Amino acid sequence: MRNRFLSVAVATMAVGALALAGCSSDDSGGDSGGGTAAKKVGVILPDASTSPRWEANDRPLLKAAFDGAGIQADIQNADGDKAKFGTLCDSMITSGVNVLLIVNLDSDSGSACLKKAQGAGIKTIDYDRLTLGGEASYYVSFDNVQVGKLMGEGLTKCLTDAKKTKANIVQINGDPTDNNAALFKQGYVEALKPKVDSGDYKIVGDQTGNWDATIAGTAFEQLYTQNGGKVDGVISANDTMAQGIIARLTANGLNGKVPVTGQDASKEGLQAILSGNQCMTVYKAIKKEADAASKLAIALINGETPGSDLVNGSVKDTVLNKDVPSALATPQAIFKDSVKDVIADGFWKASDICTGQYAALCTSAGVS
Repeated sequence: MRNRFLSVAVATMAVGALALAGCSSDDSGGDSGGGTAAKKVGVILPDASTSPRWEANDRPLLKAAFDGAGIQADIQNADGDKAKFGTLCDSMITSGVNVLLIVNLDSDSGSACLKKAQGAGIKTIDYDRLTLGGEASYYVSFDNVQVGKLMGEGLTKCLTDAKKTKANIVQINGDPTDNNAALFKQGYVEALKPKVDSGDYKIVGDQTGNWDATIAGTAFEQLYTQNGGKVDGVISANDTMAQGIIARLTANGLNGKVPVTGQDASKEGLQAILSGNQCMTVYKAIKKEADAASKLAIALINGETPGSDLVNGSVKDTVLNKDVPSALATPQAIFKDSVKDVIADGFWKASDICTGQYAALCTSAGVS
């Protein structure tokens, strides 16, 4: 409540700070002036490069939900810049948001932001990525260990379908500063463990790709060379990195012959699955995640305590050794025969995927 009764001079400074931070029109009129009790949420998205989802999916879904509830929503993107992330955080706190929802760039800068908000009496939500040490009020995401398990199980299925009982595996992991990357890796390491322990599979490379196609492609190329080309399967922790890896496989005439996993059900990932260059991806229904986050934020803004139908679990903050109340959605493995499920769910339209050379592939895979 404190921030809503600022003097006119301070409110003017807050508006100026928001303008300098590149405030978008999503903030439907700012603080409403005059000290009115506006209901307001601040959302900081991480970037527009590591995954297309943030701007293509999360932003419009969150905005529509908040608009529908009559909540002013200031939704901004940090563009992968920690300094900008901090500026946006400060500006939103100063503007008097009731709830701050963030996707952190790393736990250090994310934690600093969350602690400032909490110090100002603002409820906080970690969205998609848990901020270690941040002590957010709530966490909204998917069961990310399960996401990793689906990748490991998916690669095993693709190798088995290719009649490969023995395999050299390369793991290209996500950004080490992203707690989700650690959870994904935990999942696929657990899924592959029986095959590794039996000697059927051997992990011949394990490097980060930093959620970047070029970095991932280079890391894979180095590991491929080190192993004399003897690589039978690749765990790629997302579709963006898979594209870089597939480019290197293509250059060596091995695209479609060495199965590659992914995650995010991106347009490029689904097209690569249809063409046979990628064996599978993991679909995380962002609509469900955004719906849970918006419902949680709206409940908190309205002074309500979220019920167990929404907050359905907890995730351990390994820095604070505390469980964070969480709303967790269930991921789905997608292979060629289930690409149609992603379309049916409305995540993509068939016209987005079935272009040019992919039109006939869509038809044969039942995508319409």
